[in-house]
Amino acid sequence: MERNTCILAPHLLLTSAVIGFSAPAAADFFEGSKASVELRNFYINRDFQQSGAPQSKQEEWAQGGLLRYASGFTEGSVGFGVDAIGLLGLTLDSSQDRAGSGLVPRRRDGRSVSNNGFLGLTAKVRTSGNVLRLGTLHPRLPVVQFNDTRLLPQTFEGMHLNSQAFGNLTVDIGSLRQVTQRDSTNREDMTPSVSNAKGIRLTKGVTSDEFNFAGVGYTWSDQLSASYFYGALDSFYRQHNFSVLHVQPLGGGQSFKSDLRFARSYNQGNSNIDNTAAAAMFTYSVGGHGLGLGYQKMSGDTGYAYINGADAFLPNFVSNNDFANREEQSWQVRYDFNLAAAGIPGLTFMTRYIHGDGIELGAGKPTGTEWERDTDITYVFQGGPLKNVGVKWRNSSLRMKHFGSDLDDNRLIISYTLPLL
Repeated sequence: MERNTCILAPHLLLTSAVIGFSAPAAADFFEGSKASVELRNFYINRDFQQSGAPQSKQEEWAQGGLLRYASGFTEGSVGFGVDAIGLLGLTLDSSQDRAGSGLVPRRRDGRSVSNNGFLGLTAKVRTSGNVLRLGTLHPRLPVVQFNDTRLLPQTFEGMHLNSQAFGNLTVDIGSLRQVTQRDSTNREDMTPSVSNAKGIRLTKGVTSDEFNFAGVGYTWSDQLSASYFYGALDSFYRQHNFSVLHVQPLGGGQSFKSDLRFARSYNQGNSNIDNTAAAAMFTYSVGGHGLGLGYQKMSGDTGYAYINGADAFLPNFVSNNDFANREEQSWQVRYDFNLAAAGIPGLTFMTRYIHGDGIELGAGKPTGTEWERDTDITYVFQGGPLKNVGVKWRNSSLRMKHFGSDLDDNRLIISYTLPLL
């Protein structure tokens, strides 16, 4: 379990300073505080189907705890506050031949650790519609999105300024310095994702401790919003990202949503990144039903660029795959059903199928194809002693031709969040 005192010390000093303020000034700091603890029980089974796979199965079971605290702001034109997140993971079942699922950290000998933990602190300052955060961050922006698909979430260290002082215009500016992956407790430098058949080559041994981003989002109406973001992972790539989201009410409980995305990525010396990504997702909703159709196209010398371990801002970024390989085109069909509309509140269902082809694997090689099918069934208890306990079963299958690894994936997640403040 790592503790970076250079990062934590400023936040501890700020916390002490806030507590030392006068009682009236600190009143809003404490009265506006919120705290909760989330418990996650996570089982994952990944069965690799093709012969000759280096590992036939990954199967692990773990218990996680996430303690979140967010203070209010001190009174005055400039308000100060602090956030904290404490993460704890306990391995309940694993073995050396079944480890590596991404659920918990691994030792050098390949075995999973018995327990792991992480503490993140964030100082924050608010003034006139602007909030500056410094420390542990969970960014959810088009150019960088933290991953929360395992026991504990991925975290970043850095600075993020969010401004909503200009009416319908939102501005985000920031810089990330290090990342802690979802199955690690160590803060480390960043690199681009090179998984599957992206064709991305990196200079050996080079990493980056600087990801800079800036962007604007504008809400034209309750139905229409748009954004532009710039992100640059120093030494590796820079990216321009555009998106438009429109929801058209159709009456009678119906709507039609259009989600359009475009990104252009260039290399910065220590990679060969060159990619244009265009994607669209259209969803028709009526009552508790939703039917979606999506298309995603990669062009250029490489696949899509994003930070390793993070989520990609793509509609076809799903449970086990991103469909973002070199020259790949993919389409998706998705169906959602909220069974509250059928008199069963708390029960939801989702299934989707994504198919990709035209993947460039190199001179003299056939083009690759792949498909993935995902199904989620989720129930949140509405009353009784298990009220607000959530149970999710996710089943998915991934198949690849001429590259990659086939797998069948099952996950059972039981979660419960208890408000403390």
